[in-house]
Amino acid sequence: MSTEPNEGNAPAMTLPITIHAQYIKDLSFENPSPVASFTNETNAQPNISVGIQAKADNLGGRNFEVVLEIRIDATRDKTPLFVTELTYAGIITLGDMVGEDEAGPLLMIESPRLLFPFARNILADVTRDGGFPPLMLAPVDFAALYEQQKNQAAQEGKEGKPAKNGKDNSKK
Repeated sequence: MSTEPNEGNAPAMTLPITIHAQYIKDLSFENPSPVASFTNETNAQPNISVGIQAKADNLGGRNFEVVLEIRIDATRDKTPLFVTELTYAGIITLGDMVGEDEAGPLLMIESPRLLFPFARNILADVTRDGGFPPLMLAPVDFAALYEQQKNQAAQEGKEGKPAKNGKDNSKK
């Protein structure tokens, strides 16, 4: 692989999306009953609930902030073990060749798919640093999440409610 930029007559390669930055917008870890969670004699497995939402906000032009909101609740025998919430985001630019019909899937499927491993690592570190085994989230099917959000928005639109599909292309 050559390190020379664009040798010869080869066309320059442009990517459909570019990630300029990734960052934590908000992070919280709560251990509401540490004594009870660490002295519990039961060997019952904890019940872990994970909620994930992806959103995109237009920053102007072809620039977007894509946000992953992840909330994890862990309980054992109705005793809360921990609650953690992470809002992780990236600044994304869509390439000039991306049409309007391709923008939604790139912003709501591909971009979250690229951001997720970093968010997952942060959550593993936070749970470990909170005194629990590191929580390794399973891969997420962002295509299914996108379809679910689209269907929910369509349903809310039919019922006369404001649509919340996780995607806002208006400039704020």
